[in-house]
Amino acid sequence: MKKLISVLASIIIIISFSNCTKNNTIQSISETELFSLDYGNFEEQISVADLNQIGDIRLGIAMKDGFFYIVDGYSKKIMELNSYGDILSLFYNEDSGTSSIIQSYDDLSESIFHEISYPFDYPGQIALDSNKCIYAVCTIPRNRQEQGEGGILYTQAVLRISRDGSSVDYIGQQGPGGTPFPHIKKIYTTQKDELVVVSNSSDGFIVYWFGVDGFLKYMIPISTKNTPLIENLDTENEVYITLENVIPDLNEYKLYLKVDYYTSFVDEESKVQSGINFTQTLLCPLSCETGIYGEPVAIPPYEESIVVDYSKLTYKIPYDFLGVTNNGWKFFIIKTETGFNVEMIQNESQKILHRHFDVNHSDNLFYDMTLSADGIITVLYIDKGKARTVWYRTDTLIDAILKN
Repeated sequence: MKKLISVLASIIIIISFSNCTKNNTIQSISETELFSLDYGNFEEQISVADLNQIGDIRLGIAMKDGFFYIVDGYSKKIMELNSYGDILSLFYNEDSGTSSIIQSYDDLSESIFHEISYPFDYPGQIALDSNKCIYAVCTIPRNRQEQGEGGILYTQAVLRISRDGSSVDYIGQQGPGGTPFPHIKKIYTTQKDELVVVSNSSDGFIVYWFGVDGFLKYMIPISTKNTPLIENLDTENEVYITLENVIPDLNEYKLYLKVDYYTSFVDEESKVQSGINFTQTLLCPLSCETGIYGEPVAIPPYEESIVVDYSKLTYKIPYDFLGVTNNGWKFFIIKTETGFNVEMIQNESQKILHRHFDVNHSDNLFYDMTLSADGIITVLYIDKGKARTVWYRTDTLIDAILKN
């Protein structure tokens, strides 16, 4: 799978909109707050533990066709809500505090409540397919966890729940009831309703791609040892590679690897390496069927300038890879002092857009951000006073610009 790829062969992104040039101010997209939730232990509330504790924060959100799904791992529950914040369905573990509260209600017949017998914990990752079937990452009980070669722990599975709660099972490495996964970074569903699991490995990621029947179709190990290299880089210094993220295409059996390249910095006077500098980001497509890389796309970095001693210094910082839409737009995002900058690229049409989201970070304790297949960014903000669900209609922005 290893293949040397020249930077000169990478696709050049043409900035075709004047408002995306460096000389102009990046326009803002206003947020739309849909609903908020109070903190607490009742079914319509979110339980929040000490966010300073070591480990993952067990909260997450997904959106599908205007319906919102919030994972509350502290209460072992998953909420399905409409855009007004009304609970449509609630899935909860039978051994949780949520279960004891709901069991005290008088009438549970034909209710929105669905009890789950699996004694799993929910770290927060969630995805939906076209039938609103819920996929949620779960940590299995300690006595069922396994240890593999190199000390890797296999601790997680993916819980699969039908929308009405009538069918519940879990998916492991081989499919339904399979062995646990290594720590899962993210899960996705494609337009074919196939599940894709991206797990961490000792030197990168392992991608598990499942068919519609839930059984394994492809397993693709990815590491910095077999990612594309920059050929003819004009430097004598050492090159460092960081594999930041891997995200599947929604229509083809293809993965997109976001790879950041750094070079060592050598002090001119002492001739001693004193740090590393960011060099370039490439988005590398990888065919799951052939294991061959396609032509990479050079991703422009975020640039920030500061003035020091009457001199202007410009720093280049790589974006984080957020996701891919159904029509091929790739979204990249970075946190700034005043909010977030988002970079939207469609290499097929050679277009790039930049926009900014205003966010008061001083009020925010945690956030989980997700991109829908149609290009809507949805965020769960855990603020000091309440939890807010908002979205940013980048889909309408793209449609409007393309029409013009």
